[in-house]
Amino acid sequence: MEIAPAAAGRPSGEHRTAAELAAAADRPAVHELALLLRAAARLDRAVDTAMRAECGLSHTMFEVLLMLARARGEGVPQRELAEGLTLTSGGTTRLVDRMEQAGLVRRTPSPADRRITLVGATPEGAVAFGRASEVHARIVDRLLLAPVAPDDRPHLLAALRAVVENPER
Repeated sequence: MEIAPAAAGRPSGEHRTAAELAAAADRPAVHELALLLRAAARLDRAVDTAMRAECGLSHTMFEVLLMLARARGEGVPQRELAEGLTLTSGGTTRLVDRMEQAGLVRRTPSPADRRITLVGATPEGAVAFGRASEVHARIVDRLLLAPVAPDDRPHLLAALRAVVENPER
């Protein structure tokens, strides 16, 4: 039974068989990426659910506050937030709008370049970040670190860092 168009390298109009497709789906790389994505999705859902329940913040809002905390009081250009969050500029604008309305952040013009809007945490945002970071740490400890043997944790973290820092994008 032929069910799908061929991949590059096959003549136009040639189809792969169900057995060929099943073999492609059973490649180790397919399973390994699926495992990584399921683990990341599980962690993200757990952190988001706990933060919403305990702090009234989404996980994405926490990520904004985390980036602002790392800036040590300096404002962060909204464009940098978008890049760090992998959101569109419009999505970032809407997120920062919601956070500003909640009193967590404020926007100010950059003193160095009027075209740039800087985002900074308010005192209320800093307090919310402190509470949320405790929730974050608890969930990460329980769902990411606890299941991994202590001796294996440095290897796990090094492997994740290598994937994230791979210059081939």
